[in-house]
Amino acid sequence: AEFARFAEAITEIEHRHDFLVIDTPGADTFLSRLAHSMADTLVTPLNDSFLDFDVLAAVDPQTYELTGSSHYAELVREARRQRRIVDGKVTDWVVVRNRLSTLGSRNRKLVGDGLTALSGRLGFRFVEGFAERVIYREFYPRGLTAVDDLDDQAAHSRPSLSHVTARLEVQGLLSTLGLPLDDRS
Repeated sequence: AEFARFAEAITEIEHRHDFLVIDTPGADTFLSRLAHSMADTLVTPLNDSFLDFDVLAAVDPQTYELTGSSHYAELVREARRQRRIVDGKVTDWVVVRNRLSTLGSRNRKLVGDGLTALSGRLGFRFVEGFAERVIYREFYPRGLTAVDDLDDQAAHSRPSLSHVTARLEVQGLLSTLGLPLDDRS
């Protein structure tokens, strides 16, 4: 029944839109697995910490060496395998480092080194995502994003350097994802 409702929802909109974004829950559910197996591009945001890194792999606390894949990495591996069986396509898995500190740190380097090592094992690519910026939190309650055209009425202020920088980060991520964008997209 879940599959039928999911397929019906996709069928209803797939020919009217260029992109469909599905934000899956953190829980391992049938629908989450189904959405993962249907994805052309899978984007996994990862806060730049070992607390979040644990979603992808276990790490030795002393040496920071990878000791194994996590539950989520295995879920994605299986979903990608299922996709190849069904239609022969390979899901592009992109891990996006999120909430990056603007200052260099040992942790940032260690997480980056871990992602480099893990990307070869699990077959994903990782990209620098968004810095920790207040502007993202300020836009959210207003229903705005960094790529929206702002006017004084919607934003209650003029675009700032922080807004421009955030917009460049979003545009850079979209470019790096390599999605088939056109002028309308």
